Amino acid sequence: MRAAVVASQGIELKDVEQPLPAVDQVLVRVRAAALNRADLAVVSGGRHGSHGGPGTIPGMEWAGEVVSIGQGVSGFKPGDRVMCSGLGAYAEYAVTDIGRVMHIPDPSMTWEQAATLPVALQTMHNALITAGRLKQGESVLIQGASSGVGLMALKIARLMGAGTVIGTSSNPQRRAQLGSFGADVVLDNSDPDWPKHALEATGGRGVDLIIDQLAGPFGTPNLQACAVLGRIVNVGRLAGRFAEFDFDLHALKRIDYIGVTFRTRSVEEVRAITAAAMADLAKPLSTGQLVLPIDSRFELDRIADAFAHMRANRHFGKIVVTMPA
Repeated sequence: MRAAVVASQGIELKDVEQPLPAVDQVLVRVRAAALNRADLAVVSGGRHGSHGGPGTIPGMEWAGEVVSIGQGVSGFKPGDRVMCSGLGAYAEYAVTDIGRVMHIPDPSMTWEQAATLPVALQTMHNALITAGRLKQGESVLIQGASSGVGLMALKIARLMGAGTVIGTSSNPQRRAQLGSFGADVVLDNSDPDWPKHALEATGGRGVDLIIDQLAGPFGTPNLQACAVLGRIVNVGRLAGRFAEFDFDLHALKRIDYIGVTFRTRSVEEVRAITAAAMADLAKPLSTGQLVLPIDSRFELDRIADAFAHMRANRHFGKIVVTMPA
């Protein structure tokens, strides 16, 4: 099969052996795959958790048809339309654990649309509902809301009954679009006064739940914007891993600061996350309420261009790679 493989000079197309499904695994004919920022490190020769290095096939999410199933798999059969997360998406075939496979509930959904969803659904349902313990009517702030995962967080927060939903972005063109994805209030997080504006948007109380994709210098400002007994869930560190942190303010407000990542989760934990997300979100998925915007599409043989487009950081929504027919 053809696959995009990490090489000394970046990423190259090669013929590699097609994978076979092991116990509890599903083999899928990939029709489309989506790019994620974590893939950038792998393509550049780094690692995302234990994944990376020469010969690695990058890619964390895809959509396609089930080809075959391993021993112990139930609920899926050859020909099923599915969307998946895992490893090795930038290839004609990919295999993953059954706990990372989801039926595409909307028959009209395209492969490209479905490929943009798995990581965002799993990550943000877990961050908002399981780790963040979102309750009906609570205020939510999504830090870095204009990414694909951030846009999904806005949508899920709205669907799950949040009160005031706040989205942040440093880009004025992206900020202008956040309202159509569920944001009641949009803040410029390059403005040093953004925590003050978040307090104003919540009547001075502060935000009940902050989903932070940025970290770095946003650590203490997040504390300033957060309510007493609020929660901050750190999903990403796009602005940096290290920064000063006001521990006294953290203690004063009695904030729960929660870190999440899939890199240290067990197979059983990931299966539970996927099941919980689909239990809450299968219906809105089936009615098209959780579709993400697609910024651009690239064929597999132009995958290097797709990553160059992501590095330029001018996209809004997801970048998708399509496979040969």
